[in-house]
Amino acid sequence: MDGVALLEHEVRELVRRRGIDPLRDHASLHELVSAVVADYDERSLRGHVTPLPDPTSATKAVLDAVAGLGPLQQYLDDDEVEEIWINSPAQVFVARRGEPELTTTILTEGQVRELVEQMLRLSGRRLDLSSPFVDAALPGGERLHVVIPDITRDAWAVNIRKHVVRATHLEDLVALGSLTGAAARFLSASVAAGLNILVSGPTQAGKTTMLNALAGSIPPRERVVTCEEVFEVKIPHRDVVGLQCRQPSLEGTGEVTLRRLVKEALRMRPSRIIIGEVREAESLDMLIALNAGVPTSVKAHCRYDDEASGGLHPDQSGPRGGGPRRGPAARGLPGSCRQARMDRDRDLRGRRRERVLGETAPRLPEDARRPRIWGRVCRDRLAHRQAAPIPT
Repeated sequence: MDGVALLEHEVRELVRRRGIDPLRDHASLHELVSAVVADYDERSLRGHVTPLPDPTSATKAVLDAVAGLGPLQQYLDDDEVEEIWINSPAQVFVARRGEPELTTTILTEGQVRELVEQMLRLSGRRLDLSSPFVDAALPGGERLHVVIPDITRDAWAVNIRKHVVRATHLEDLVALGSLTGAAARFLSASVAAGLNILVSGPTQAGKTTMLNALAGSIPPRERVVTCEEVFEVKIPHRDVVGLQCRQPSLEGTGEVTLRRLVKEALRMRPSRIIIGEVREAESLDMLIALNAGVPTSVKAHCRYDDEASGGLHPDQSGPRGGGPRRGPAARGLPGSCRQARMDRDRDLRGRRRERVLGETAPRLPEDARRPRIWGRVCRDRLAHRQAAPIPT
């Protein structure tokens, strides 16, 4: 057993004896590890144990193993790393500023399982043969997704998506080159006026970042309710309630779907509703919320806004989610409810930027459509809501 492994063993034993929670009591853990490393150095001077080449590195390795994610902790601490994924114990990848790269980290099957169990311990989610997928939020805000065999071919597939906060307001996206100044002013006015906004785009296109930035323009006195599969959206307002889905129990009961969350959010006196994921039957309840007059921001998983329009028809929620099929009258809901759209995209170099930005006209016959005068629409909304003037 090498020096770092011996230190880790001694620290874990002392943690159990003293009842220290390594995930919450960081100060006590740091003090304990420093004392154990100092004692180890004294023993090494007497020749009882092998000397440590670098005590500082050994201390960090022990802290990562006991309170962190061991070999993966270095990537969680790296601000340039956006996502970590494991295809097999010998294939650990990271996305650094949008570019994927294969790391030199090599794990064992046992280490992968232990890491997953450690991450799921505080989430309350389960992973077994009856539920081979899991989607959970880590204490640091990262999003975990795991798939196990026999759904995968032979190894556990693990994804850890970090939310590197580079933008909390639209002005931050402008500084990063992801948004133009005119687009930022347009979106800020749309949010302040209480318009409904759909953010669409492929995976890893920056939709969650855009939702967070849009939320920065919400007037501070408004009440916001968020509905998500797992907590991702972070809104720095004083009156915010976050809701997330829940998996069914072993008996198949207790499941809370996103569709249920949207229904419950309407009963919580919201000034705004933010829906983190829209893929299936929850689109019907989302459209009902939009039509009820509650300003709503939505993140949809689709390539372009025209596909978002097709994916949000209420009559399509029937086959997928068990909801009732609506008649032709319901087909006009998506266009009439959505009032602004933002389609995000990611180029081959990993850079994220808007592809389409504009308004959505009501779903009318082609010869009856007329462009809206956005300045007048926003000003009327702002006057009605007694919000701030439109930026010029």
